[in-house]
Amino acid sequence: MYENKILVNIYILSLSRNYEMFIPVNEKVGHIANLLNNVMSDCFDSNKVILILNVDNGKCYKNNELVRDTDIVNGTKLVLI
Repeated sequence: MYENKILVNIYILSLSRNYEMFIPVNEKVGHIANLLNNVMSDCFDSNKVILILNVDNGKCYKNNELVRDTDIVNGTKLVLI
């Protein structure tokens, strides 16, 4: 049913909060970061670069990578900084 989405746990460093959310696998990592930035616009400076990191292996994802081409799968723990 959710073949085009994956459920991830995202820790937002500036808020010190965890969120579980579905993210589309056909989007670029940078687009996901920008969407989160728009939702949390009161918390982030829009001029700063937002990075998504994997909590388990420390990998920093490139903004132009498609989510499906990364090692992000259901249950992946990410941090947004």
